[in-house]
Amino acid sequence: MGNHYGFEGRVALVTGGASGIGAATVERLRAGGADVHVYDLTNGDDVRDSAALEAAVAALPRLDVLVCAAGVGGDSLHTEDVGDEEWRRVHAINLDGVFFANRAAIPKMKAGGYGRIVNVASIAGKEGNPMAGAYSSSKAAVIGLTKAVGKDVAGSGILVNCIAPAVIDTPILGQISQEHIDYMTSRIPLGRIGKPDEVAALICFLASEELTFATGACFDISGGRATY
Repeated sequence: MGNHYGFEGRVALVTGGASGIGAATVERLRAGGADVHVYDLTNGDDVRDSAALEAAVAALPRLDVLVCAAGVGGDSLHTEDVGDEEWRRVHAINLDGVFFANRAAIPKMKAGGYGRIVNVASIAGKEGNPMAGAYSSSKAAVIGLTKAVGKDVAGSGILVNCIAPAVIDTPILGQISQEHIDYMTSRIPLGRIGKPDEVAALICFLASEELTFATGACFDISGGRATY
């Protein structure tokens, strides 16, 4: 499905762009005319590797749009059962990866005097989900990071925002327990799981020239679950 926002002449980079929300976003951006580059583990790209991310950005002719959709759900574990390695793994991908990508993108965007950054957080980062301490805290940190970076680059032509989806029908659901999925779905007033394309539609607005007066903000797409 095409979008209503023109991306002709724009260059975009989407982390985690091979599946789920990232793939749906890539499709919409390309339908709008953008030259979209995908940075994804399926291609051997690891967001935990800051040097590789910086090299990927440096290789682009310019960069107008960055969407950070790479992430993992983490194991569904009670707090006392979360090991050091699992805790660090989830934060390294969900938080460090977003920071590394934002940091790499900003100088190139500043050079062009324009940029739109959209980081994918989660409603879990606002409310906290049981048996998801690592995931919830990593996504809460993405929200805080987005607010800080948005203020940091204000006035440069770069707008930085994030989204907080509720449970969405993506491959990440295969990483968590059915109990966890049922809990999340039960808290959605619309009574269903969201679709990647529904989230991509919001991302593309936030990544477009139509967005002019929002930065450092968190936009909910939760089927009514979000309460603040």
